[in-house]
Amino acid sequence: MILILVSEAKVPEREFYEIRIYHVKNDAQEMRVEGYLQNTLLPALHTAGINKIGVFKPIEKDTADRKVYLIIPYSSLADVTKIQDKLSKDKSYNAKGAEYLDTKYDNPTFSRIETIFLQAFSHQPLLQTPALTGSRDQRVYELRSYEGYSEKIFKNKVQMFNEGGEVALFKRLDFNAVFYAEVMAGSRMPNLMYMTTFENQASRDAHWKTFVDDPEWKKLSSMQEYKNNVSKIDIFFLRPTSYSDY
Repeated sequence: MILILVSEAKVPEREFYEIRIYHVKNDAQEMRVEGYLQNTLLPALHTAGINKIGVFKPIEKDTADRKVYLIIPYSSLADVTKIQDKLSKDKSYNAKGAEYLDTKYDNPTFSRIETIFLQAFSHQPLLQTPALTGSRDQRVYELRSYEGYSEKIFKNKVQMFNEGGEVALFKRLDFNAVFYAEVMAGSRMPNLMYMTTFENQASRDAHWKTFVDDPEWKKLSSMQEYKNNVSKIDIFFLRPTSYSDY
């Protein structure tokens, strides 16, 4: 008798994400930050093997506090320091980014940088490039943050997304999610964040109407074990820059 051993498919490791938010005050700062991202940082990260880097700007602009969102995926936490160390020693990177990197105290490039570190959910361990075909200047990327009353309740909402089936429901309804992730370090903890994408605002609104009317969602959201597991929701509507990878 011949025994045939069939190995189980290897489950992908959960990625880590850095969301970096550049706060800028005026056109000059915004141009310098974007010039650095487009011409220096993204090419250097691509060379280092990091792809699928997203760069976004709010659809509704705040003239007092403009923002540029950068999303970088890492295969491990060790890669974060490894990449930073590599860039600091890269002469080409430092030369190309001199205008940004060597900014003077009386002419700052930005007002502040806000950083959030996350780990992908088990039910979508890798970042997914959205399957959108329309014009970039009409696309809507919806970044959401769900806060919990406590660490335990926050974990309950994460479980609702994973084992509870919320991730699967978003997939079935074609929300084109880029990622779902638990925040490991940030200013709004405990919280999770995720990003869904749409061809335009009308498509976004139609998708969400379908979601709230879906029998599966009505059943899931009415379950006693998932009641009151979100204390606050923040929603950010973004649009990709011309040089964003997705």
